[in-house]
Amino acid sequence: MDITNEVGKIIGSPEGPQLEYKAVLPPSRTIARLISSFANTDGGYIILGISDDLEINGLSDDFHANSITHKALDLLSSQPQVHYQYVIYEGKKLYVIKIEKSEKLISFEDRIYDRDDEGTKLVNPTKIHFKSHGYSRIKNISQQLEDYKKKATSAKVKLIEHYQSILKIVDDLGLILYPLDPGKPTSNQEGKVLSRILFSSFIDNFETYLSDLLFEIFLAIPATLKSKQQVTIEEVLSCSDLQDFVEYWAKQKISKLQKGSVKNFIKENKQISDLHVIDQAKEEEIEKILQIRHLYSHRNGIVDEKFLQYYSGQFTVNSEHQMSISEICDRLCYLAEVTNQIDVAAITKYKLA
Repeated sequence: MDITNEVGKIIGSPEGPQLEYKAVLPPSRTIARLISSFANTDGGYIILGISDDLEINGLSDDFHANSITHKALDLLSSQPQVHYQYVIYEGKKLYVIKIEKSEKLISFEDRIYDRDDEGTKLVNPTKIHFKSHGYSRIKNISQQLEDYKKKATSAKVKLIEHYQSILKIVDDLGLILYPLDPGKPTSNQEGKVLSRILFSSFIDNFETYLSDLLFEIFLAIPATLKSKQQVTIEEVLSCSDLQDFVEYWAKQKISKLQKGSVKNFIKENKQISDLHVIDQAKEEEIEKILQIRHLYSHRNGIVDEKFLQYYSGQFTVNSEHQMSISEICDRLCYLAEVTNQIDVAAITKYKLA
C-alpha cells in the first residue's frame, strides 16, 4: 500500500487529533505512545521530518526508521493496523506512519492514551496518593515533578516517574526513615540502609537520564555520534542493529559520570556541553553528590580519604555519613531542576520529541 499521494495532500495541515509532526526520529517508546493514542481515537498520521511549525527538514539517511517502528509495535499490548514508509516531499526524505482506528484499546506499558486537539493524553494516569499526616514537602515535590512532565523528552519522563516512586516509598515508610523528624537522620538500622539505597537509586537514575538523552540526541542528529574513537568488532556484532549500537554507545559514554568524573563527562560529550547548562558550580555540586552515592554504594556510608577530598574538614575517616530525609529531598530537587534545565535546552537545540 503506497500512501505517498494521500500524504502529499495532508502535509501543511495543522496538527490535530489525526495528525502529528516530528522534526526528528524519536525513540521507539515515543513512537509506541503515539501509535497507541491514534489507534485508540480515530486513527491518523505521524510524519517524521517536519517540525510542528511546518518546517520541512527531512530525515537523515544514517538511521532506518523501520526498525524503530517495529520495536514500537512490539511494545504495545496488541498491534493495530499500521502502514509506514519513506516519502520524498519537495526533495526531502520524510517517514510516515499511518495508523488505523482500532476496535479494541491499545495500551503501552499498561497505560491507555488517546488524542484530542492538544495532542496525545494519558487516559488512565496513575495517581500517587500521599499520607495526609506525612511529610508535607513530599507531596509538593511530586507536584513540581509533575509540572516538569509538561514538555519533556522520554528520558526526562522516565526519570520523573522514578523520582515520584522514590517519594512514595519515603512517604509509606516514614516510621523508619524519619521516626522523629524529617530534618533528623534516622537511628533505625533498617532506615539507614533504606535511606542509602533510595539516595543511590535517584542518583543512578540521573545518570540513566543523561544516557537516555544522549540516545535521543544521537537518533535525532546522527552526525553527533561520529567521532574518531575506536570500537571493537565484538562491540558492533553484539548489537542487533544500528539503533542498538547507538544505545550501547550512549551508555558507554556515561561510564565516566558513573565513576564520578562530571567534568570529563561533559568535556567529552559536546552534545551536553553545547547546551551551556552545567557550569563549573553545577559540575562541582553534582560531583559532590556523586561522591555521597559512591560512599553509600561501596562503603556502606563509612567515610574514607577520597570522600574527604570533596568534603574537607566536615567529616573524619571511618565515621558514618548520614543524611536526613529533608537533606535527601534537597539533593533530589537539585538534580531534578538540573535535569529540567538540560532537557528544555536539548529539546530546543536538537528539536527533540
